[in-house]
Amino acid sequence: MLRKRSLRRTTGALLVIAGGMLMWLAPESMFGSSSIAGAALLIAGIVLEALGIALERRDRNRGPGRATDL
Repeated sequence: MLRKRSLRRTTGALLVIAGGMLMWLAPESMFGSSSIAGAALLIAGIVLEALGIALERRDRNRGPGRATDL
């Protein structure tokens, strides 16, 4: 996993942004000619959002004063 805090936060933020963009694009594809592609975009966006939030949450749980790296 990512050990550096700044890299983990940056990666988490990029995943959240990418997930949001995929979810924003999904409705247009969902009601077009291929609804399977729209559903796949929506699911991929949700997964990316969840991964980004998990990385940022992990970063918050490892604040100063916590002895988790022993």
